[in-house]
Amino acid sequence: MIKILIADDHLIIRQGLRLILETENDLELVGEASDGNEAINLCKKLNPDVVLMDLRMPNMDGLTAIEKLRIEQPHIAVVILTTFNEDELMVRGLQAGAHGYLLKDTDRNTLFNTIRAAARGETLLKPEIMTRVLSRTNMPVHESKSSESVNLTDRELEVLKAVAQGERSKEIAVQLGISERTVKAHLASIYNKLGVDSRAAAIAVAAQKGLLGK
Repeated sequence: MIKILIADDHLIIRQGLRLILETENDLELVGEASDGNEAINLCKKLNPDVVLMDLRMPNMDGLTAIEKLRIEQPHIAVVILTTFNEDELMVRGLQAGAHGYLLKDTDRNTLFNTIRAAARGETLLKPEIMTRVLSRTNMPVHESKSSESVNLTDRELEVLKAVAQGERSKEIAVQLGISERTVKAHLASIYNKLGVDSRAAAIAVAAQKGLLGK
């Protein structure tokens, strides 16, 4: 079972998501939060696998909550689920450590697939979202290593580009003729060089640095 926590300040949204999630046998809603502070506290108590996080909430917004979770409970995957179709918010959310970015009018299958990918530690971004991430190459990067030049090996660039296409580690291994363990080792090196700790953040930062266009 994939344990899920919803963080949204609108009760009707939480109720609707609860009904949708109940239709899937492998998804279990374990808690609901109405703001970022409550989400952080419930995560400590309930230890969910995935948090569906709204961005704009009272007391503590979603971006701040994502950043705190990345520090305090980095094993919890966060999927942003918001009404705000804004590129800057999207990239900031992915840089903060979110594993996905969905609008609240997304279809059920996309929601389910994104949750399952996040629970596996993978990133699943819709093509139109990925296109917008890749177009934001002129935005300032907020990571500590942003001012440093990034020297990725040819193989690391191949792995990074495959990740940007939404491919899983197993698929990348087959495509490149290497082991899945080697793919994960390359990812660890990429994360270190980019100063990030998730696939989504790596894609966002790499796009801003122009690495995915090479």
